[in-house]
Amino acid sequence: MGGLPSEDFLASLDPLLTGVRQRLGGRYARSDSIAGTLSAGWAEKLGLKSGIPIPVGALDAHWDAIGAGIRLGDVVNVIGTSTCVMAISERLVPIPGVFGVVQGSIHPRYAGIEAGLSAAGDIFEAIARRANTPIAKLSQAIENYQAGQTGLLRIVWDHGDRTVLAQPHLSGVTFGWNLRHTAADELFAAMEGTALHTRIILNRLAKHGVPIQRVIHTGGIPRQSPLINQIYANALGLPVLLPSRHTTSLGAALFAFLAAGAFPSLDAAQSALCPAFTQIDPEPRAVKTYNELSDHFQALYFALGQEDSPPAALGRLLPSLRAVAQGRIG
Repeated sequence: MGGLPSEDFLASLDPLLTGVRQRLGGRYARSDSIAGTLSAGWAEKLGLKSGIPIPVGALDAHWDAIGAGIRLGDVVNVIGTSTCVMAISERLVPIPGVFGVVQGSIHPRYAGIEAGLSAAGDIFEAIARRANTPIAKLSQAIENYQAGQTGLLRIVWDHGDRTVLAQPHLSGVTFGWNLRHTAADELFAAMEGTALHTRIILNRLAKHGVPIQRVIHTGGIPRQSPLINQIYANALGLPVLLPSRHTTSLGAALFAFLAAGAFPSLDAAQSALCPAFTQIDPEPRAVKTYNELSDHFQALYFALGQEDSPPAALGRLLPSLRAVAQGRIG
């Protein structure tokens, strides 16, 4: 049962969870444990030897983080149809708005922390679909866009909010529209919106003691779109590291090697087999622009996303978006 959180931790989340472990049957373990061995029947079907040790499985994104070489201080950001934001910590403590804090859920020795966005690539595809334009064509159109140049600020709640408000009923909102805006402009603003939303998540993690020193991008979209990696580096004000190859299947292989006794520890396996990175550094002028936009994004995020929020002063929003678009900020 080592993979489940303690009774005190569960009770701190909600008194209704007190005693829940006693009501759950079955065996729970982490991926550095052996689930069993390959049976003779399946060995024959697969052309393998029976008795091969099989480690306990895990979520695909968690093994993606392991394959990306996650260590303390890292955030692994898996950007695909949705977004999974993962980190590890030496402390198992609740983080308000982050409902995925589980001992051993990513790296067996640490508390795994999972947050994310309910949609990312799905939003980009929807924009292209409404415009009846291939996503590849829209992506080409924005290759040379600069931070904030569209004058749009897009709250990416098109499929609700996963973290940190956890409000599935929310809907997307865009500020700054005029008659000249295009689908390409909206696509760029949506990419910026996912990055600014991720900044809110990272701020929440940091506020509750999770160290953040590096951001690693995995998933399909970062490998297909150099632009989104630069947007995130600028919006987060941190270097973004892109692994030289896919990491999801590599994470599974690392635990298989560990089960077979090929490495003395998971850290040793990661050091030997995880890929090198390409580093995308923040651009100082764009960082300044996104600091301005982030202030507005955060204010709107909490004002619009909570029904009991106090009145928000929005008079500066549209003039600021115009100033950014005209290059008068940043």
